[in-house]
Amino acid sequence: MMTRSTRHQVIINADDFGLSSKENRAILAAFEQGVVSSATLMANMPAFAEACELAHQHELEQCLGLHFNLTYGSPLSTPITRHKTLCSGSGEFDFSIPRYAMILPATVRTAIRTELEAQWQRCLDHGIRPSHIDSHQHVHNILPIAGLVAEFAHQQQVPIRLARNLGHNIGPLKRLYKWLLNRRMTQLAGRTATYVCTPRDLLDGIRPGSPVEVVAHPLIMADGSIGDDYLPAGTSLATTLDIALPQHERIDYPALQSIYLQQTSQ
Repeated sequence: MMTRSTRHQVIINADDFGLSSKENRAILAAFEQGVVSSATLMANMPAFAEACELAHQHELEQCLGLHFNLTYGSPLSTPITRHKTLCSGSGEFDFSIPRYAMILPATVRTAIRTELEAQWQRCLDHGIRPSHIDSHQHVHNILPIAGLVAEFAHQQQVPIRLARNLGHNIGPLKRLYKWLLNRRMTQLAGRTATYVCTPRDLLDGIRPGSPVEVVAHPLIMADGSIGDDYLPAGTSLATTLDIALPQHERIDYPALQSIYLQQTSQ
């Protein structure tokens, strides 16, 4: 008999929970329709408190991670506002660190770490301990930030999302960089979902192994069903997932960690 630990697993994660009431409604609807199994919170956004309240009302606390944000809105900490590569003169995020930066000054690293701690703490203050960490606009895929976030994830004993590593538009050099980046994050933070893709990758014919995280940005379509920002207008996210991943069980990150522990103990 096939046990849970030997089945295919997929985490369907909705990014941007807390960005606005519109995103909150779409993500809640995606949970209610069974389309997504996980979401990540934007702790510095205006609709964050509303998202937390919805999470408590619908018992979603255990499947919510932190969507670490360095690119949009106002930071929660003060030191980061002093750095021109991170914030504007008005104190808003204005991220300008190059995507392929290899090193960062110690003061910048410290400021980013302080902001990460502040966003994590705000989740705790609202009764939610994040189950995992990813980031808005994938800033944790920048090498020195990746190391910093992975080390923090290890300290908190939660997984980190790897860089997207499936898709027809990933060339050889980018694929090598992502492999090295993901290897480093796994070394620092521990085991996580092996594969990462978007709904568009699935629509384009990608058929991932397991475990896989599908990065989603749900929206409510005119008929009330769930679409996604990555998909063409009118395309159902649920149908896309069902066609591409018929053998995958939808789980969240705590369930994935339980499976890994079960495998270790066998």
